[in-house]
Amino acid sequence: MSLHLDARQRAMLQEMGVTVWGPPPAAAPTAPPAAPSAAVSAAAVEARSPAAAPAHAPAPPPVAAAPRSAAPLPTAAPRTPPPSTSSVAPPSTGPAAPALQLHAPQALYPTADPAQTPAGLGSGWLIVAESLTPADPLGGDAGRLLDNMLRAMQLHRHPRVFLAALERPGPGAEASAHIPATLADVVATLQPAMVLVLGHVAARAALGRTEPLGRLRAGPHQLAGCPAVVTYDPAFLLRSQDTKAAAWADLCRALALVRGA
Repeated sequence: MSLHLDARQRAMLQEMGVTVWGPPPAAAPTAPPAAPSAAVSAAAVEARSPAAAPAHAPAPPPVAAAPRSAAPLPTAAPRTPPPSTSSVAPPSTGPAAPALQLHAPQALYPTADPAQTPAGLGSGWLIVAESLTPADPLGGDAGRLLDNMLRAMQLHRHPRVFLAALERPGPGAEASAHIPATLADVVATLQPAMVLVLGHVAARAALGRTEPLGRLRAGPHQLAGCPAVVTYDPAFLLRSQDTKAAAWADLCRALALVRGA
């Protein structure tokens, strides 16, 4: 079979890999083969017959990965905490709180006639109370109320009624540890039949107790072997008029203890 192919057709067949046997026509010069392009080469591969190419090309052998170095991963340097800008200052001790001052006992009714002292009042009374004016304990409203309380008990007719006044030098003053021992010495010297403690401040200072005043009022107490009764102080009674009856009941209980002894 003769094929009448021109130069362009022969070049295309050659690009497709088809060999044409036979001399080219004399009239047409033979063109030099062009360099195959990537697109034409791909088309030529697809146009090949299945018989010419294997159905399944063997897969290329896997490329072995280069062995990785077994060097350990670098570890991060430990973080150093930033220096603290605040420091905990030691607790400030500061100046010590002022302590309650215990004044020497003074007789409240020194001019009373012992011959006119009613029976049943005992050998004497010691009153421990906080006083705003230790030099004049029966002055002011609280002092006059204290005088009325003692007169109601007929103690104004007893020459041996003493007051150991506690003075608060400033706010927040607390009783010092030596007050109970000092009061014990006073009781040993005066030998009273009863110690009357007026108010919570006086109770804490004289007895060293911290219970509420209501509980202290109910219980029996002793100071250096002498019976003691706790009741309200005159300053509190001025602020709370409804507690006067309870205070009078405490005074009557103290009188009953003295008379019973």
